[in-house]
Amino acid sequence: MQLEAAEAKAVETKVVHTPELLGIARRLLWWLPPEEALDCPVRFLAQVMTLGTWDDLRQVRTAYGQARLRQVLMDAPPGVFDQRSWHYWHRVFAIEPPPLPRRRIP
Repeated sequence: MQLEAAEAKAVETKVVHTPELLGIARRLLWWLPPEEALDCPVRFLAQVMTLGTWDDLRQVRTAYGQARLRQVLMDAPPGVFDQRSWHYWHRVFAIEPPPLPRRRIP
């Protein structure tokens, strides 16, 4: 129960837009202004978890924490993760990977 509370608190925490995070956002979500990308933390973190470098991940872990990354994985937006990163992150968190989230087109 305490882990769930810690994860919920980590999800609610507002992160300061540092120059490093803005640079990562500029590179990995190039179609959005970096400030706007950081204001969508689930999408930003999923993108970093899929396409980020080791240094990007180090910066993101420091800013957001490991619990936040786990939470993003548990409620991943469809269409962001590829098969390789999906399985990698589930391995990191020792979670059996479900099928990748898919977009639903009506």
